[in-house]
Amino acid sequence: MHNDEIKAIFDQQASGYDERWSKTAPIRDGLHFFLAAVFAELPANAQILCIGAGTGEEMVYLAKLFPQWNFTVVEPSSAMLNICRDKAEKEHFISRCCFHEGYIDSLPGNHMFDAATCFLVSQFILEQEARSEFFRTIAARLRPEGILASSDLASDTTSSEYEALLQIWLNVMSATGVSPEGLEQMRMAYTKNVAILSPTRVASIIKSGGFETPVKFYQAGLIHAWTSKRSNSSSKTTVNIDS
Repeated sequence: MHNDEIKAIFDQQASGYDERWSKTAPIRDGLHFFLAAVFAELPANAQILCIGAGTGEEMVYLAKLFPQWNFTVVEPSSAMLNICRDKAEKEHFISRCCFHEGYIDSLPGNHMFDAATCFLVSQFILEQEARSEFFRTIAARLRPEGILASSDLASDTTSSEYEALLQIWLNVMSATGVSPEGLEQMRMAYTKNVAILSPTRVASIIKSGGFETPVKFYQAGLIHAWTSKRSNSSSKTTVNIDS
C-alpha cells in the first residue's frame, strides 16, 4: 500500500483503535516493560523520537516513568495524532511534547535525539531498499550511539513454523473479537500489504540503515522487537540485506 492508503486506514480506525486492541494489552505491556529497561541508561533529560506513534501508548508509558524526558511524535494520521495529543494533555505532560503530522523525512529542523521508538511501522514498507532507507533517516536523527527500539511482524513465511505461528496468532486475534471475515482479511493482508520477513532479514535491514547489529529483546507471537545503537559510521554503512 502507498502512504496515503495507510494513512486513510488509520484515520478511519483512530476513534476505536485503543478499544479494539485493548484485549491484546498484555502484548503491548510486555513490550513496554522491556522498553523501559532498554532505555534505562539514557540521561535524565533525554530527548525521545516516537515514529509512527499512533495513539501514543509508548509515549504515555515512558512519560510516566521518566518525568524529565521530552518527546517528539511523528505520525501521518491526523486522527491518531489528535488522540495522542489528548492523552498527553490528560496526563499533564503535553509541555514536554512536540507533535509532527507527517513522516520522519519531513520532520523540520535538525534536532538530534537520544533514542527513538518505531513500533509496527517498517513492516508496511514493502521494498527492502526503501525500508533500509527509512532506518537511515532515523539514524540521521540520533546522536552518536543513540538507541533505536523497533518492532515489526516477522517470520520466515516459507517455513512450516510460520504456518503454525500464524494460526496461533489468528487464534489470539479471534479471542479479541476479530470476526472470521476480519481474520481472513488479516491473513490476506499479510501476503500483500505487510512485508513479513524473517527476523534475520529484518535485523539485517535495520543494520544496513546505519545501526550496529540489532539485538532482539522481545517476542510475542509474530511481533519481534529489536534494539540497536546508531553506528559511528552510519552514513557509510552498507550491508547485504539479502543475507
